[in-house]
Amino acid sequence: MKRKMISGKAVFSIVGAAFLGLCAAWAQGQTVESSIGYVYPAGGQQGTVVHVTVGGQNLRGAAKAYITGEGVIAENVVHIPVLDALQRQTLQEKVSELQRKHRGLPPVERTAPAGQEKAKQDKDAQKDKPSSEPEKPAEPEKPVTFPPHPLLQRLDDLNPEELKKVVEIFLAPLRRQQIKRSIQEMVLIDIRIDADARPGSREMRLWTPRGLTNPLCFQVGTAPEMLENEPNDSFANVKTPCDLPVMFNGQILPGDTDLLRFRARQGQSLAIEAQARQIIPYMADAVPGWFQAVLTLYDANGRELAYVDDYRFNPDPVIFFKVPEDGEYIIGIRDSIYRGREDFVYRLYVGGKPFITSVFPLGGRSGTRPVVSIDGWNLPVKSLLIDTGPGGEYIRQTELFKDGTCSNTVSYAVDSLPELVEDESNDTLRTAQKVALPQTINGRIAKPGDVDIFRFDCPAGYEFAAEVYARRLGSPLDSLLRLTDASGNVLAWNDDNEDKSTGLNTHHADSWFCFTIPKEGTYFVQISDAQGHGGDEYGYRLRVSPRRPDFALRAVPSSLNMTAGSAVPIWIHAIRRDGFNGGIELALRDAPAGFTIGGGRVPAGKDRVRITLTAPAPAPEEPVQLHIEGSAVIDGQTVIRPVVPAEEMMEAFLPLHLVPEQVLLASVMRANYRSAPISLVDDRTLINIPAGGTAPVVARIPQRMFQEMPVLELKDPPAGLSIGDVKMENGLLSFVIRTNGKEAEAGLSDNLIVEVFTNSPVGQPDEKGVRAVKKVSRGFLPAIAIEITGKGN
Repeated sequence: MKRKMISGKAVFSIVGAAFLGLCAAWAQGQTVESSIGYVYPAGGQQGTVVHVTVGGQNLRGAAKAYITGEGVIAENVVHIPVLDALQRQTLQEKVSELQRKHRGLPPVERTAPAGQEKAKQDKDAQKDKPSSEPEKPAEPEKPVTFPPHPLLQRLDDLNPEELKKVVEIFLAPLRRQQIKRSIQEMVLIDIRIDADARPGSREMRLWTPRGLTNPLCFQVGTAPEMLENEPNDSFANVKTPCDLPVMFNGQILPGDTDLLRFRARQGQSLAIEAQARQIIPYMADAVPGWFQAVLTLYDANGRELAYVDDYRFNPDPVIFFKVPEDGEYIIGIRDSIYRGREDFVYRLYVGGKPFITSVFPLGGRSGTRPVVSIDGWNLPVKSLLIDTGPGGEYIRQTELFKDGTCSNTVSYAVDSLPELVEDESNDTLRTAQKVALPQTINGRIAKPGDVDIFRFDCPAGYEFAAEVYARRLGSPLDSLLRLTDASGNVLAWNDDNEDKSTGLNTHHADSWFCFTIPKEGTYFVQISDAQGHGGDEYGYRLRVSPRRPDFALRAVPSSLNMTAGSAVPIWIHAIRRDGFNGGIELALRDAPAGFTIGGGRVPAGKDRVRITLTAPAPAPEEPVQLHIEGSAVIDGQTVIRPVVPAEEMMEAFLPLHLVPEQVLLASVMRANYRSAPISLVDDRTLINIPAGGTAPVVARIPQRMFQEMPVLELKDPPAGLSIGDVKMENGLLSFVIRTNGKEAEAGLSDNLIVEVFTNSPVGQPDEKGVRAVKKVSRGFLPAIAIEITGKGN
């Protein structure tokens, strides 16, 4: 199968049947989106074909899978619907019969399933009634058929473990397992991974007639892969050891523990690494808000050798094990509080791959070729060249490759300031290390209780900023930052500072503050660990500089489902840094012809705003990757930052997180009678509305909508704004935006999102010839940028 390119770039491998437009009419107007909740297994080895099950909801008609990066191709996408009552009863009876057969028990006399028995009784009753019509020959009863799942197509050949898997997958409610509607449906996919596909995490999305799903993680690995084989929850039923290295894949169900027996040789340095939260970052209905895996290592006699429930601040645990003698060992994985469900998916690596535990320094200056020292397990080298080239993100990632094996991913930072390394004899005011501003200081809290102190001279009125990058770069440091004068008086301090751009951090342990220097003199910055810990791995990057206003941007969601010629709203989040409060202009970069942006700005002072993206007509045949960037003038210079796609995820009933994704992908459906292009006549980028007054808006609407008066609704508008005087004539839709001066005061600036509805007849006429009326969405207007000015007349 050929690899297709999107937007002229080799970003995706796209597969499946090419009938994107065939189901478009059915898809338009659907209000429930397609979504996926897990992928199992969540990865595969280079040069293999992986048979994957995806769990989700509203996946009917799933026909394609889109996976980021080259060398990974998905084929044979098949939707498995939820079994109906008759199928479930028939399957239960069949499984029970086979289980009895495996135990050497005689079969139980079977009765017809309830549905078939009732049908038979109705047919018998009908026979007893007199009829003048000749009796028709009886039709043969149709056998109950099952969806095309591999396990269901060969029930008679399944062994006891495979039969148990059938029960777990298809008959779970009969075992009183927790039911989660969002993962009830299944899609089967064959994923072909090229031998030279780059190792690492990809994103997988499904396409259904409703559009693209959210993305989930799929990994390409280098080690041989193995699927768990139930039952595997006791030493007695995991008798056969495997060879290393191995990537073990499984799902944890309620109360479940999965065990893996393996062979190891004396002297081997093993890294045993679980990946659970890395695969599915947040679960909104699971406390804590993710699958909290724990690992226990045993010898062949069942004696516990190691137990871990995390790796530093990362919930995914890692065991480093020096094998004491040749023999067999057993590793167990479970949830910390014995929860479980089909979406409790894990990947467990056991082997001798390189594992980096610390990096120093934690970054470098842009445009240089810095070499950083590394420490850890099974490292063939002690240093690593990092990429500080222009155009990338401030925080970047890298790996180390050894004999075709890839290490864990580590993070580092890139900045433009001059850099220096701390001098360890700097733990008192008297011995404080002198630095010049601005500067990035690379240091370590080298031992428990250590304090690093830096001295600098500063004029009065200087807007001084200090910021630590440590936890965001993988360091376990929980920084505490203080600014003092020469007498030791604390002028400013900070422990934790939230950075919404790092969506996987639940403890924002890096410090930041800004402070205006009151008078010329010598000042001191002190950094320590808030919990009194320390060690070589407790590295940090400390920026000391004048206040540097800046920003980062996120777009939610990362999968866009659009209609040709129509607009779709998305959220833009602005993460403001060092007190930046200005406006940000948004624009599409290198977009295919016909894609346009509406309301392309984040007003001054706002942290988030809705914009719209409008798709071209006709619709592209395949989904398109879009790039948005934001620009702002800061201190007379134009600063440009990319808009990073993200998903908004909830952490077990707690705050929402902006989890960064790799691509912003848009699927465009063909327009039909339910949705149609709607555009603004006035192309002004900003509409000024007087406080307490009104402003007119005029839009073009399709000819076929003329007979129905549209109903307009503002989506999540600022207080005090409303729509009125809706009229339609000569193919134009006009209305006014009203402001209530008591709520919408002068200075308010925002984007307005207007959804267009019509009250359309549905269904068949009743006995009086009247048809029911239903409010149907016809789409959105392009975002309307507004600003409230002074009082009107």
